[in-house]
Amino acid sequence: MSKTISQQELEQYLWGAAVLLRGVIDPGEYKSIIFPLMFFKRISDVYDEEYQEALEESDGDKEYAEFAENHRFQVPLGAHWEDVRNVSTDVGKAIKTAMSEIEKANPDRLAGIFGDTNWTNKNRLTDKILIDLVEHFSTINLSLKNVPQDEFGTGYEYLIKKFADDSGHTAAEFYTNRTVVRLMSMIVDPKTGESIYDPTCGSGGMLLNAALLAKENGQEYRNISLYGQEINIITSAIARMNMFLHGFEDFHIVRGDTLSNPAFVENDRVKQFDMVLANPPYSIKKWNQKAWQHDPWGRNIYGTPPQGCADYAFFQHIIASMKKRTGRCAILWPHGILFRDAELDMRSKLIEDDLVDCVIGLGPNLFYNSPMDSCIVVCNKNKPEKRKGKVFFIRAYDQIVKEKTQSFLSEEHISSIYKWYSEFEEVPGRTKIATLDEIRDNNHVINVALYARPEFSEENQQEEITIEEVISEWQNSSQQLKESYCNLSDVLKEVIN
Repeated sequence: MSKTISQQELEQYLWGAAVLLRGVIDPGEYKSIIFPLMFFKRISDVYDEEYQEALEESDGDKEYAEFAENHRFQVPLGAHWEDVRNVSTDVGKAIKTAMSEIEKANPDRLAGIFGDTNWTNKNRLTDKILIDLVEHFSTINLSLKNVPQDEFGTGYEYLIKKFADDSGHTAAEFYTNRTVVRLMSMIVDPKTGESIYDPTCGSGGMLLNAALLAKENGQEYRNISLYGQEINIITSAIARMNMFLHGFEDFHIVRGDTLSNPAFVENDRVKQFDMVLANPPYSIKKWNQKAWQHDPWGRNIYGTPPQGCADYAFFQHIIASMKKRTGRCAILWPHGILFRDAELDMRSKLIEDDLVDCVIGLGPNLFYNSPMDSCIVVCNKNKPEKRKGKVFFIRAYDQIVKEKTQSFLSEEHISSIYKWYSEFEEVPGRTKIATLDEIRDNNHVINVALYARPEFSEENQQEEITIEEVISEWQNSSQQLKESYCNLSDVLKEVIN
């Protein structure tokens, strides 16, 4: 009989698979191999567990134990983990065939979930490598009794984080700093029965963190509907596995390009949700700008973004995806969207519609593999009365814990920022409530530094500002100069062409 393993043992076990691939496979590709194998093993072990439970319940009736009603997922004959484990040649082919058969047996829920990894490429994945991986995963029984859902979900998130740390430039494609995600989730405040949407969902962390926060707050979380779209095939598959491994059933994760082909549409317009959480890809240059000018899904609310930067296309998509009465969003952006001249007209209309609720200026290195400062923009289609006609600015550049290449928010930082946001009061040197008139006077620039300024000492009138804030301000200025240059370059290209 298997014993429940500890969280530490589980994490060591999961990361051990990656260790086997070191020096053989590029770290950026670990996820396309390890996650599908891990999910395959989990499905097989849970099937065995359910079979044994049904066998005991029916006094040994094997036919009854095989009934589909007794199993969460179907595992066809010959497509079990142990079937693959018994293969010693052409192991990749055996893995591919088993995964394909499981997908076919569960078309409504598992179609495409194992991704598009080329398991039969022996130049990349030799029989020895795959046998070593299969034997490694075989050392622990991944049944529900041995590894409960909450524990496995935490282990899965641990592995996602480790892959992000290890994968270089591809990290941001599927992982957003979870400490920032927690703050964003607290701000949108998910409630039972609501819907949550992420248009660029990566590995699904924002959706899961929001739903799990509702659980943490004592809400009935299992009837919260989760929707996500992700352009990358393996990343969208990872997101779906993530949902299943955390015990969520009511979710809709679709692979596709959100800008060119939004997955969720109702009555010829994009579907609307109670909450949107997002960290859109930054400044995409290859997108269909011409199609946006006559967007068939009603998203071209404020205008057409420049070809060299699709940020405000994503922004308008998010606004169009929010319900009229309950719609709110929290979006993680670089600071450029707050001040770029090329997007002034669109930003002005967004502000004048009184949708921008709060702008939170965060410090550097919260994005993976980028030193840029980040900000959270909170929008609300139904602001509380006291917040109408105003934008709340929070200066939180110094609320950060620095690591070598990646920073994070401590629990204390998250609590402080959330407290400032919730209380909606001016704190000298930290927060500022700006009226729309004040923002108009600043030409609709909503850079936090313009509003929430550092305190001045009464004795010498010098700014009481930390070195971190000096660096942050310098980086903001540098980024603004860089983006102004890029925008000028795009304009000149359009004139020349």
